[in-house]
Amino acid sequence: MSEEIVPRDEIRATLAARKELGEDLEPALVDSFVERIERQLDEWTREREKALKHKREHQQEMVLGAMGISIPLLALAAIFTGLAGVIVVCSALVVIAVVSAR
Repeated sequence: MSEEIVPRDEIRATLAARKELGEDLEPALVDSFVERIERQLDEWTREREKALKHKREHQQEMVLGAMGISIPLLALAAIFTGLAGVIVVCSALVVIAVVSAR
């Protein structure tokens, strides 16, 4: 996390308000500060989950697409080029799987 959860100037302002308001309002001040931190963490978590879901969906599409084209490619490779063609098609499928996993 390269971003700050709460900007430093907000922390300084909260500490200054704490000094001015005294001990009576300190719990409310701390609660509001913690609530801001929790909201920011929740937002970051949702963003990360959304990005991960998008990545997994893309990976699934790539693998299913590769599997879909592999059947006719393997058949054509086996008919026209033999074992060498089958090995090339299988190697290409492995490369697609590895690249889409990143």
